[in-house]
Amino acid sequence: MDTRELIDLAQQLRVDSIRASDAAGSGHPTSSMSAADLMAVLLANHLRYDFERPRHPGNDRFILSKGHASPLLYAAYKAAGAVGDGELLTFRKLGSRLEGHPTPQRLPWVETATGSLGQGLPVGVGIALAGKRLDHAGYRVWVLCGDSELAEGSVWEAAEHAGYEHLDNLTVIVDVNRLGQRGPTRHGHDLDAYARRFQAFGWHTVEIDGHDVDAVDRAYAEAGSTGGQPTAILARTLKGKGVASVEDREGLHGKPLPDADEAIAELGGVRDLRVQVQQPPAARVLHAVRAGHIDLPRYETGDKVATRDAYGQALAALGTSRGDIVALDGEVSDSTRAEYFAKEHPERFFECYIAEQQLVATSVGMAARGWVPYASTFAAFLTRAYDFVRMAAVSGAGINLVGSHAGVSIGQDGPSQMGLEDLAMFRTVHGSTVLYPCDANQTAKLVATMADLDGVRYLRTSRGEAPVIYGPAEEFPVGGSKVLRRSDEDRLTLVAAGVTVHEALAAAESLDAEGIRVRVIDLYSVKPVDRRTLREAAEQTGCLLTVEDHREEGGLGDAVLDAFVDGRPVPRLVRLAVRTMPGSATPAEQLHAAGIDAESIAAAARLLVETAVVR
Repeated sequence: MDTRELIDLAQQLRVDSIRASDAAGSGHPTSSMSAADLMAVLLANHLRYDFERPRHPGNDRFILSKGHASPLLYAAYKAAGAVGDGELLTFRKLGSRLEGHPTPQRLPWVETATGSLGQGLPVGVGIALAGKRLDHAGYRVWVLCGDSELAEGSVWEAAEHAGYEHLDNLTVIVDVNRLGQRGPTRHGHDLDAYARRFQAFGWHTVEIDGHDVDAVDRAYAEAGSTGGQPTAILARTLKGKGVASVEDREGLHGKPLPDADEAIAELGGVRDLRVQVQQPPAARVLHAVRAGHIDLPRYETGDKVATRDAYGQALAALGTSRGDIVALDGEVSDSTRAEYFAKEHPERFFECYIAEQQLVATSVGMAARGWVPYASTFAAFLTRAYDFVRMAAVSGAGINLVGSHAGVSIGQDGPSQMGLEDLAMFRTVHGSTVLYPCDANQTAKLVATMADLDGVRYLRTSRGEAPVIYGPAEEFPVGGSKVLRRSDEDRLTLVAAGVTVHEALAAAESLDAEGIRVRVIDLYSVKPVDRRTLREAAEQTGCLLTVEDHREEGGLGDAVLDAFVDGRPVPRLVRLAVRTMPGSATPAEQLHAAGIDAESIAAAARLLVETAVVR
């Protein structure tokens, strides 16, 4: 398009943003209006995208990081012919695909859910990294950010990672309209302030008037030839551009315009321009065909193997069988054992360093490109990235997260390193799967199973060695459990997972010598939980005693209660969990101090029997 046509298209995008928000009675039209010229030039002259084939491997990728400006995105979809005018006016209404913030669950052209600010660029880095190192494709990644979200630390984790990886296929367009939700942004219209920050991370920067469509056009062209550098286009804009009553004025964020009809008239009225978006070049998917058989490691019963070791070995084996598996690390691969994958499949291993938000965001970006990521770090440190995990669920992203060094059982490192909240954290994520294996063969099988699950999958691994109690042929379906001890004389049931399974078995052995029979359940699938087995145990033994190397709130005990949420009578439930703030001590001392070792379990069971709390 030429200059005049681009100006008209930008005005149409403004008008349609106003119309959509007015029809909804809510939305962010002024935030959309500031970026309309930026979007118009990209859509008409630079984006290569087949809207009829959103999964085309050659398509450029566009992420609206300032997701509240969704009216602008939907107006662009209308201009491209992807949605009609009638649908545009269903914005924010019940059942509409055009939600307040865009999600790929509703629209096939959306790469990732946005709206939690500071996440678009990190995910864009993941997609661009996939393009350079995995897909070997020529697509470009375009991310439209707001200036307010540049206060988020996650943006600068992404900026450093992109500069380090020389992602010259990545362009971030910053809509510097100087106004946030409650007033001016930190740097206002000081483009140099933003440029210095991006340049410090190795980015090529271009400073422009974001309402000069010719300058925008030149900047986009320049971004395509930066020689190994990602590009940041810093565009000075005005919020509410084009309507005098709202332009560059505070107090109008997130509100429809006071007089939509007057504003539309001021912008030249309703238009119905159509854009013929450039088609992407031919490209092919390079993912290797999945093999039918996976040669997982096998461990002999009685051996002592840490589940983190089994994770690393199983992941390496899975990578040999399946070419779509990628592994990501938070600079602890020697501890998580992801280094086993790195040594065998270096071309599919990605070091994200100590930047857990970027670790999860990269996983989401690669999953959006069809890869199956396994990202691992210490369980405690995944708490830093929880908002990214939450938004991954909103996106429907299929990612595998693995937290090692969980619980007090790690020993002397102390509470800063102990993941004691991770089970609760991941259980609350919509559609998540939470797994906690107790031995090496169980771990290996679950690692392989995770690859074909949907949504966010979390696997908790342990630092110390543990006895192998299952044979290599044993199967562990998600949603299942294993009953390790049972009899008709069982007086209560011990429910454990991970390290406490072995403590529960030892306690059961000790109690058995005293004539007290107890059932033992290995609840390796913490979510979904095995309702049938737990209900049966409650009916037959009358009492469930849960034992977990985790905080009491939200962990194994609460997972067990999920088996009784549909009106079934809740059994007597007694919980043993970590209730104090641990210090430094040996693993055995830690378990004892927390009251979750075999001695403590046996003592709790005896007390229940002696006080006639159980039959």
